[in-house]
Amino acid sequence: MSLHRRPLRLLALPAALSVLALAACSPGGSEARVAPPSAPPADVAGFCAALHAELPDAVAGLARTPTEPASDLTASWGGSAIVLRCGLPKPPEMADPAQEGVHVNGVAWLLEKLPDGGGFRFTTGMRLAYTEVRVDKEHATDAGMLVGLSDVIARTVPEGISSY
Repeated sequence: MSLHRRPLRLLALPAALSVLALAACSPGGSEARVAPPSAPPADVAGFCAALHAELPDAVAGLARTPTEPASDLTASWGGSAIVLRCGLPKPPEMADPAQEGVHVNGVAWLLEKLPDGGGFRFTTGMRLAYTEVRVDKEHATDAGMLVGLSDVIARTVPEGISSY
């Protein structure tokens, strides 16, 4: 090894450590404050707990992060970039025939653009527990991020119409 290369490696080490330190402090690595839905019925809470246990470690390339308070009714990825809440009462928007929706891997989703360009809210329909996924504007470029979530919801939350 030449002496000329050794100083370059030593200079690269502090730069690499700086990048790692910045990544550890980024919002994507922090916990998300997510208010869980208030006390859904026991059957709905059971479906949500089953969903929570199967949720992926990453969505849209973002790592799963803890929620505060911790709950089987909530999950997040990339800090608060993607936030899931399960066990919600039926959203009133479900009754509006003019609302837009998408079907992803056998799961129907109500699609709502959040005000002020704040991203999107997707809410499942035709399932025994309503699940909401909020996506910030940066990560709401397409519904592709719903693929993995739809697969898990299809396995853990039965089809039907929730009475809640």
